[in-house]
Amino acid sequence: MNLEKVVFAFFTLLALTLNFGFFLGGMDSMDHHNVYELYAALVVSLITTILKFGDRTHLGAVFLATSLVADLQLIAAAVVWGFVRDVEASALSPAVVSSIVSLSGGALLANITSVILLVAETMSIRR
Repeated sequence: MNLEKVVFAFFTLLALTLNFGFFLGGMDSMDHHNVYELYAALVVSLITTILKFGDRTHLGAVFLATSLVADLQLIAAAVVWGFVRDVEASALSPAVVSSIVSLSGGALLANITSVILLVAETMSIRR
């Protein structure tokens, strides 16, 4: 068993599941979405991106691209949340909540793509 591949797959799947956990719930209610879950999804996504550096194959480039897209989406969601909460000092309206959840949904699609590629790569490897 290759420990590097286990760690890579672990963080890729963890990024997906944390992102899914944040995304799941009503689009207009912050009661269904936890700020710490978004933070955890972002941190794990950034760790996953770091792990994907160094793979010089074409598939490695696609893995890195999916991670960068997920990072960008989650960072944008966190910035929107922080801006409205701290700069505007107002409650999160349903429109803002929908924007935050939609951005995390984009990251979720990127993470799903990454996991599909991971499974496809695993299936193609022969002993």
